[in-house]
Amino acid sequence: MKNNIVFLLIGIATLLLNACGEDFLYKAPQGSIDQAALMNQMGIDLLTTTAYATLTEDDWGASPFNWTFGGMYGGDANKGSDANDQSVLNDMEKYSVQSNNNYINQKWIWVYKGAKRVNIALQIMSGINDLPETFVKKRNGELHFLRALFYFEGIKVFGPFIPWVDETITENDPKIHNDIDIYPKVLADIDIAIQDLPESQDLPGRANVWAAKSLKAKILMQKGEMATAKPILKDVIDNGQTSNGLKYGLENDMNANFDSYRDNGKESIFAVQFSNDYNNANTGMSLCYPHGGAGSPGGCCGFYQPSYELANSFKVGTDGLPLLDNSYRNKPYVSIKNPSTEKDTPLSINTDVPVDPRIDFAIGRFGIPYKDWGLPKSNWVRDMGNGGFFMPKKHVYTQKELDAGLADGGLSAGWAPGSAINLQYLSLRDIILLYAECLANDNDLTGAMGMVNQIRTRAAGDVNIIKLDDGKPAANYKISNYPLTHTTFTNKDMCVKAIRMERKLELAMEGQRWFDLARWGGEYMSQQIKEYIDFEKGYLFTKFSAAVTLDASKTMFPIPQTQVQTMGVDENGKPYLVQPDPWK
Repeated sequence: MKNNIVFLLIGIATLLLNACGEDFLYKAPQGSIDQAALMNQMGIDLLTTTAYATLTEDDWGASPFNWTFGGMYGGDANKGSDANDQSVLNDMEKYSVQSNNNYINQKWIWVYKGAKRVNIALQIMSGINDLPETFVKKRNGELHFLRALFYFEGIKVFGPFIPWVDETITENDPKIHNDIDIYPKVLADIDIAIQDLPESQDLPGRANVWAAKSLKAKILMQKGEMATAKPILKDVIDNGQTSNGLKYGLENDMNANFDSYRDNGKESIFAVQFSNDYNNANTGMSLCYPHGGAGSPGGCCGFYQPSYELANSFKVGTDGLPLLDNSYRNKPYVSIKNPSTEKDTPLSINTDVPVDPRIDFAIGRFGIPYKDWGLPKSNWVRDMGNGGFFMPKKHVYTQKELDAGLADGGLSAGWAPGSAINLQYLSLRDIILLYAECLANDNDLTGAMGMVNQIRTRAAGDVNIIKLDDGKPAANYKISNYPLTHTTFTNKDMCVKAIRMERKLELAMEGQRWFDLARWGGEYMSQQIKEYIDFEKGYLFTKFSAAVTLDASKTMFPIPQTQVQTMGVDENGKPYLVQPDPWK
């Protein structure tokens, strides 16, 4: 989907959509092309492509990779940058978010923009009588998959009581109460997608039946229905294949999952297709690169800096296993502030503490090669006093990609970084660890730890060990599989703890953390966030001393106040949108 023709079609379809009233909770200017121009196979292709394009049209708060809601709010990262830039995020990272926060409103608008585009496509397709049956079935499956994804993103952030608007509602600006749990409707959509989607597609970026099954399993896990999700997860792991016909499997090289040269590989279940086209290069994460200007990876804007708590989670014992007793929060730490004040010296130095090698895959550290950019420079961090001394790394492009024209510091709006690296919304690594949770829940601890060890075996591969110019490992890397004699094989609580830690390490900086904490229960979430805040205070005291404990009931964000006001009240004076009880 990286062909420029695709994006020309998106532009045409968007213009046509504007004439169709694409403005429920998302205001688009009205165009002048009649929708009759879409009443054919090409028109439906255009509309479907435009629905997919919603995934790439992201404000910073709207990104489906959730660097704010899932990453920062979950403790993977600090806001970074400096205190004044995007100051609206200061309250969010201190757990004092308000309903007038614009990042929340961006997410809401994005959800309903995507749903509206799907609805228009379904409405128009239903009015065409001579389309090929196989074509209709494929596009119907893709559209229901996308609508399920959009509403699932809404559920993850706002909870399941949000308005449901589908293709049966034809009003241009409908008024809908948020008094119904929409989980059943989302699951009904994904069941249609599973029924209609094929195993392979003509383009790797299109959803196939295995992507739909994976999304259904993710939805069920977020909902807490592990028993229903379990056989679906197993089916995906055992039998699934990519849209371009590759049997699912873990990549040997973890970098293959974040590399524009190796996009759509065997570990990718559903990826958003980015490109080097202007404003299609992951604008939603355009702030999340090292600072430093020309000569640095991105050069702007220093946001999304990995937290001290996350970095130290990668500490291991002499046995190469995670410190499940939380002693990773004790000294010595993986990196310490450099006492030298000489110009251009690294901001931190690394200790000889043994660490899981994935630390330097997920996190940029001074003294460790940063992809092919060499060692990080001190100006790559914008304000150490506000964001710490670690840098984002997974999604950041290489020097090779920059030189090849696959990335640039000005691809987003002409001033912000971007690249053609696809990001995986659904991945096999995620599915494997979700299945491990289900096995542990059913007391199959040996099976559960077998899944965990699959992930760890891949991470231990030599190709995933970062080396210095002399060929020696860049840090004291140590990683082992859990042996059969470990307590995780006999103690369910310890098994669950190991799985949760493995998700934290394997999916670090992928925007997943807070959604995991929330689905594991409000009390657990609240305690983990409290422990995170307490640890960060040791480094960023001024900021985190003002942070508050996130109440256990707040496993969702408030509905944007702008939307509450816009929707107004019904004929009986009842507001259409009512805040969840914890936010009233």
